[in-house]
Amino acid sequence: MEPTLPPEGLPAYRLLTGPDDATFCRRVSEAIAMGYKLYGSPAATFDGTSVIVAQAIIWPSIEASVARSSAGA
Repeated sequence: MEPTLPPEGLPAYRLLTGPDDATFCRRVSEAIAMGYKLYGSPAATFDGTSVIVAQAIIWPSIEASVARSSAGA
């Protein structure tokens, strides 16, 4: 049985952002290893210097409620 809440008081929904580099990839990988699931597609933009990326992640216990709210949108 999976925990209903994320560890360490982390929120159930998170948006990870940062430069598109190994550090960002490690942050996403660590969140997945912790039990988070990717939510939606990643986003990328260019700030004039670097590519900045974003990836939403959710804790599995809220997955059904997120899907219901998305279906009504």
